[in-house]
Amino acid sequence: MDVRIISGQARGRRLVSVKGWETRPTADRVKEALFSVLAGRCLEAQCLDLFAGTGALGLEALSRGAAFVYWVEKHPAACAIIAKNIEATGLDRGKVLKQDVRQACQRLLAEGRRFDLIFADPPYKRELWLPVLESAAAGLLAPAGTLILESSRDEGLPEEFGSLIRRKQDRYGDTMIHYYQWERSPEPEPDERCEEADS
Repeated sequence: MDVRIISGQARGRRLVSVKGWETRPTADRVKEALFSVLAGRCLEAQCLDLFAGTGALGLEALSRGAAFVYWVEKHPAACAIIAKNIEATGLDRGKVLKQDVRQACQRLLAEGRRFDLIFADPPYKRELWLPVLESAAAGLLAPAGTLILESSRDEGLPEEFGSLIRRKQDRYGDTMIHYYQWERSPEPEPDERCEEADS
């Protein structure tokens, strides 16, 4: 799949992917719609990119003005690709954690980290979204933050998880994007311009 930066400082830069491997980069049309929903939330945001793959979501956030990104990816080949993409784009305000997502989230929680935007694109149909929701609900998501979680269409993610509530979901073919925030979030809900983007 051809992956590129869509907007911002590194607009148009093409990213390296891992050929013939299990990473599944978020399609450009899905990524473009996702960041349209987020609107200006990337600016100065502290971001976390889980199951990072090529690093594309975190890099897109940096290109749009995010302050810092942690990429979490346990596979060495994918970590090497993320490093190449960081170098190619010049978007180096971040750190790659070569670690399992659950372990990395526990580490970041122990360090007192909080994130304005958490991106998670786990492998489909393995319920790997569960540790993401657990960690976000444990305080990894900042008070005014948004968790953006990708799943397949036939995976039943909960409307609520702890004090988190799904504010919005969009479908793009077989892909679902879920937006979670704290139930009493002080920020407005994600923009409604992309309410239905099914193909």
